[in-house]
Amino acid sequence: MGETASTSKENASKKQKKSFFKGLKTEFGKIIWPDRKTVGKQTVAVIACSIALGLIIALLDLIIKFGLSFIL
Repeated sequence: MGETASTSKENASKKQKKSFFKGLKTEFGKIIWPDRKTVGKQTVAVIACSIALGLIIALLDLIIKFGLSFIL
């Protein structure tokens, strides 16, 4: 009797795994992937924003250093 219970649990587990991967495949089919041009524009935007933010942080750091050295 113990064997049939564990066997049914294993079958249920396998069915859940198959169901999960089937659902995953279905969801991946719904994804609208961006075209090459869009990815290029977004990449340039991210790099530009990163550089701008880095420059702002570096400038603030320089100002704070100067201010602290002036005070101390």
